[in-house]
Amino acid sequence: MLIRTAEFVKSSASLKECPPPDRPEYAFVGRSNVGKSSLINMLCSNKRLAKTSSTPGKTRLINHFSINNSWYLVDLPGYGYAKLPKSMIYTFDKTLSGYLTRRDNLFCVFVLIDSRIPPQSIDMRFIHQLGKQQIPFALVFTKTDKIGQQKRSSHISEFKAKIMEEWEELPPCFYTSIIDKSGKAEILEFVEKCNLNAPAQVNPASAGSTPYHEPCDSFEMSGKYTNYE
Repeated sequence: MLIRTAEFVKSSASLKECPPPDRPEYAFVGRSNVGKSSLINMLCSNKRLAKTSSTPGKTRLINHFSINNSWYLVDLPGYGYAKLPKSMIYTFDKTLSGYLTRRDNLFCVFVLIDSRIPPQSIDMRFIHQLGKQQIPFALVFTKTDKIGQQKRSSHISEFKAKIMEEWEELPPCFYTSIIDKSGKAEILEFVEKCNLNAPAQVNPASAGSTPYHEPCDSFEMSGKYTNYE
């Protein structure tokens, strides 16, 4: 896929403020400081599209970008805000939960995982909830250029092993580097293939339409599961 245009549409504080669900949508989410904004900018070949910061937790709204005027790329608030007040953490979790469980045109959630560190329980809990709510997702291992091959392979293998403790098969996995642009072509090809399966006009809110996944009542962001503690 060649991205010809990537335009910021709007920032939303809640699901009801998001743009109409009239096209396929792909969301990117991860722990604070996982490299989400840099990855989005790399995918779109635009260093200024998503705002990057050295301060974790800067993305606090649901940010929609129109890609080739045919699908939405969504920059979601991260999870794991160690330095933020509890009241603010709750607000972010509520915003993220409402979007993930009720956005009917959401085709896939790309969950970003920092390849430099061993598996983290917060990532495992988040992925567990995606599965529990039957929300399609893929894994994107970031910063693969910032660690030696042996440690990187070990961390990724450990993460996959953790996933397989609860899953029958692995979700789609991508390995990315902002430096050499690895993973870019693979992610965009994945999106393109998903878009080919989309109806001519995606609008689940219209009469007689069917959501891509059933809306759920809650997304237990803070839930603890024995397997991951």
